[in-house]
Amino acid sequence: MKINPNPNAKSHFPASHGGLFSVKNNTEKTIDFSSNVNPLGCHPGVKKYLKKHLDQIDIYPDSESTKLRSNLKWFTGLNTSQILVGNGATEIIYNFCSVFVSKKTKVLIPCPTFSEYEKAVKFYGGKTSLFKSLNLNDDLPQFLSKIPSNGIVFVCNPNNPTGELLSKKSIEHIVKTAQKKSTLVFVDETFIELVPDSNPSLVKNIKSYENLFILRSFTKSFGLAGLRIGYGLGSKKIIEILQRVKIPWNVNYLAQSAASAALCYSDFLEKSRKNIKKENSFLMNSLSKFQWLTCFQSSTNFILIKTKINSKLLQKKLLKKNILIRDCSTFCGLNENFIRIAVKNRAQNKLLLKALGEIKW
Repeated sequence: MKINPNPNAKSHFPASHGGLFSVKNNTEKTIDFSSNVNPLGCHPGVKKYLKKHLDQIDIYPDSESTKLRSNLKWFTGLNTSQILVGNGATEIIYNFCSVFVSKKTKVLIPCPTFSEYEKAVKFYGGKTSLFKSLNLNDDLPQFLSKIPSNGIVFVCNPNNPTGELLSKKSIEHIVKTAQKKSTLVFVDETFIELVPDSNPSLVKNIKSYENLFILRSFTKSFGLAGLRIGYGLGSKKIIEILQRVKIPWNVNYLAQSAASAALCYSDFLEKSRKNIKKENSFLMNSLSKFQWLTCFQSSTNFILIKTKINSKLLQKKLLKKNILIRDCSTFCGLNENFIRIAVKNRAQNKLLLKALGEIKW
């Protein structure tokens, strides 16, 4: 029997990501510095809430995530008609591309950045243009000149893996330039709630821009990575069609419940930001003493590092010491001289520094 898959599916290969299951030799003792999750984890109150509601896991979840969207209305200040809930941020990226990307769609993506944008665009046949830059703030004029007509622009703010943060003014400049060209702008703000010193979010500006779509996640900010839940914000027109194409019951009951509970502890984010600011500074100062490492300034809970040691070799050496880092050679625009580490708690950060100090180069 001859099997004829969609040509785009045939050429599609999964992107590489971090996480304990990204490597084979992890153990229960492995400390995961490869995933950029809130170093404080999820609030204890969320776990207690879930334990009280385990008796409802035999019931189908609300396919419309009604309660959670109502809570997000309070949290974001937007109407529920402007809120979409998904099974993690990545599902929303693919659903967005399934609706707005075709063979004729030109898409501009800065790189290095989160690889799923490019993967999703290619899967749905779009024409991708990659703008290579390790400092988009400085290269913004050139980036603006590359924005296509009747297309899509993806921007991650703060950017993964560089940690670079664009100002609200810069992001608005991108959105306004794209609007004049009838182009949609997809702004990934999944890390923005973990930025200690500023919050250039465009959530409050959504009503002003019909071409703007914002992605958020409970994974990073609220430490719910294992439950897979994220949400999107946009105009009623954009959200309405995305609601229609998502699969039924895409978000499970426990994920919806945990997300709603997490929003009740939103003040936990301020505690998290203070911790990240302190530990980011501690790591940057400590890492600067290693002559074979060069750190990039980061505005959030992870740090991009250029290393004189091959990234795969360094990952292997550290894994033997129960430390898992992100090999960044799989990011477009980077190579085997780059790694990324998450900012964790002081005890774990010290263990990372100790392990790095024992590396021979």
